Amino acid sequence: MAVVGYCVKCKAKKEMVNPQEGVTKNNRIITKGTCPDCGTKMSLIGGLKK
Repeated sequence: MAVVGYCVKCKAKKEMVNPQEGVTKNNRIITKGTCPDCGTKMSLIGGLKK
């Protein structure tokens, strides 16, 4: 399943390379990856972890 996030540098939605899930300190799900074109770090913040 492809994870799509917003790249701030390219100013477009792109598919993340090497996405990794994690949890923030306020218990929200976050997915971190890199942009396939420019290599900038991207993140996607989800809902509350159940």
